[in-house]
Parts: sequence; C-alpha cells; structure tokens
Amino acid sequence: MLLVPCPYCGPRPEVEFHCGGEAHIARPADPSALDDARWADYLFVRTSNKGVHAERWLHSHGCGRWFNALRNTVSDSFLASYEMGQPRPALPTEGGK
Repeated sequence: MLLVPCPYCGPRPEVEFHCGGEAHIARPADPSALDDARWADYLFVRTSNKGVHAERWLHSHGCGRWFNALRNTVSDSFLASYEMGQPRPALPTEGGK
C-alpha cells in the first residue's frame, strides 16, 4: 500500500487522497490577453518528467486540505510534503536547487 505523507495528518493510505496534477503552475495575470494557443498551453501542457516531480494532492477523506508533495515517478515514493504556498523544498540530491 502506498502511504501519502499529509503535512497535517501524517502518513495515510493512498485511497484517502486525490492527485491534483503538477504543482507550482502560476495562473496568467491577464488570461483574456492570451491567444488560444497560449491559453491551451496553460490549461493542458504539463511536464511529465521521469524522476522527482512536484504535485498537488487533496486529502479528500481526511482533513480536506490541499498540499504539495515531491514524488519520484520512477519509484513512486514520496520524498517530501509541504503546505500550499510554501516553496518547493530542496533535496540533498538536487544540489540545493
């Protein structure tokens, strides 16, 4: 069973959560100024990297809060979780990025 580390409730079973996709996607300041292609990029284009990936998660069957998590897409292991609005934490293997 995959345990998701909720920063509010601690590690809980995956069935209590919903993944909300890639984290740290900034909404355009003036969406009406975007042409259709740039709006489509904002809505649908996401990175799909192999390795560490920042994602948004909702603890829907627990505290009901959104949070961000760093997950390795190769091993499916969670490396860190942190509250929404907080910066992405640097991992020792990332050289302080």
